[in-house]
Amino acid sequence: MNKFTADQVETEEQRWLKFFKDGEHLDADQPPEWMQTAEMRQAMSTLKAFSEKEHAYDRYRNRQDFLRQQGAIEGRLREAETALEEQSAALEAGRQALEAERQAKEAERQAKEVALQANEAALAEIDRLKALLQGQAHPTDS
Repeated sequence: MNKFTADQVETEEQRWLKFFKDGEHLDADQPPEWMQTAEMRQAMSTLKAFSEKEHAYDRYRNRQDFLRQQGAIEGRLREAETALEEQSAALEAGRQALEAERQAKEAERQAKEVALQANEAALAEIDRLKALLQGQAHPTDS
């Protein structure tokens, strides 16, 4: 086939060789003059039908590939959304734990404050009682 180089078609054999060699590049709607026979029109029609079937199959395969890719993308998106929800839940749990720790420290600080105030009140009471005792000791000394 590659060795066939005739530009002019003179025999039926040359017509078929040229058809087999150049058929995929021919315009089915406007075939060249050497294709103007009933057999060549039928051959071109058959070639066109095969080509259309091949194009339809390619479209089908492309559609199936697209649907598979879309399904994979949607699956990864769902996985990412689930991971994000899990991370959000973990962050919220961490935030709540920190808030509970802060509240516990605040309660501890308040308890220490109350204890310190009670201690100060006790010391003030001791100082007052000492002052009373010292005040009573002086009048009897004189």
